[in-house]
Amino acid sequence: MDRMNILPEFIRQKPGLALFAMLAVAVSGFGQTFFVSVFGEEIRASTGLSHTTYGSLYSLATLASAAMLFKWGRLVDIWPLSRAVLLATAILSLGCLLVGLKGGMLLLSVGFFCIRFGGQGLFGHMGMTTAARYFSAHRGKAVALAGSGFPLAEAVLPAGAVFVAAAWGWHAPWLGASMFLAVLMLPLMLYLTREVSAPVQDVPGKENSGSSRSYTREEVLRDKGFYLVLPSIVASPFMVTALLFHQAAIASLQGWSMQVVGTAFTCYAAGHLGALLGTGPLVDRITAGRTLPLAVLPMTGGLAVLSIFQGVWVAYVYLGLMGITHGMTATAGGAVWAERYGLLHLGAVRAMAQSAVVLSTAVSPLLMGLLLDLGLGITFLAAVFAVLTLGCGLLARIAPLPGKQDREG
Repeated sequence: MDRMNILPEFIRQKPGLALFAMLAVAVSGFGQTFFVSVFGEEIRASTGLSHTTYGSLYSLATLASAAMLFKWGRLVDIWPLSRAVLLATAILSLGCLLVGLKGGMLLLSVGFFCIRFGGQGLFGHMGMTTAARYFSAHRGKAVALAGSGFPLAEAVLPAGAVFVAAAWGWHAPWLGASMFLAVLMLPLMLYLTREVSAPVQDVPGKENSGSSRSYTREEVLRDKGFYLVLPSIVASPFMVTALLFHQAAIASLQGWSMQVVGTAFTCYAAGHLGALLGTGPLVDRITAGRTLPLAVLPMTGGLAVLSIFQGVWVAYVYLGLMGITHGMTATAGGAVWAERYGLLHLGAVRAMAQSAVVLSTAVSPLLMGLLLDLGLGITFLAAVFAVLTLGCGLLARIAPLPGKQDREG
């Protein structure tokens, strides 16, 4: 009992769901770019694909995943959580198996789609939606705990995969991941969600401490405030993906060695994790809607530093501030939809926003590459990005609550 007392109240109330939310987000790492990128050259060489073809397959799989998540993300609103877990695990496990089979371009394409839809899409969506839906009184802290699954996966999965690949070849981590998901993680997550029925039956009365009513996807699409808040949700993953994907080119333009970039990523990771944990209580105190505009400020500052100053120290400051915004946005962005639109259709609403995020991460590396190829320097691009990021925060700040625009009936 003493050990339980040291845990936060929201974890003591629903320890199984709290653990599930974090694990689901961590498991999504098998479909995230930071894991796939470890094997990029080996996968490309084994299939005989050019850089352009390989990158195009991955981008198309990501775009298809965004479209599927938009359509099927609402399943977490109408299915028991255990059934959604079974579907997501089957898709992600199949994807890992197909990537690891050393097949041709067709198998690789299907594998990429499965890991992006099952991992980055469904598992990440389920984890964050669970935290926002079932921990209304401590939503910010619960979302922050779930979001900590991202840095956990970033720290463990690539390093573990490299170790396994060194011993048994690049395909072994993928085949091992498929077995790990099916044999270990699936039974564990089914156990953790065994008593959770369909959300339609689970969130009446007091549990819905978000919006005073629940809005359908169609109603949300007609809410002007949704389009003012969404840019702040998209800005961080868009900027982070664009800049980190082309970090080697940025380092060359700034005169940084890759060793400097590698060590500077520790600042990014520290900022990301620290902001995740620190923003949870802030969201619970002042609401996610008020926190979200503040979340873009560190990134705005980091981009301004990158634009104005030179020197090795810039890498550490800029990446550290980027990590802080990424963590703050993940926490505030994970809670804001429940605050604005209630819990009954939260999966469908969040799936729309997450589809936009996934779409942005598919487009941003290509767009950044085109801008660099046009000869636009990083100092100019960073300045433009800083202004755009600040503008996104201002839009979120002026977004009216949907209750002020409700239609009669």
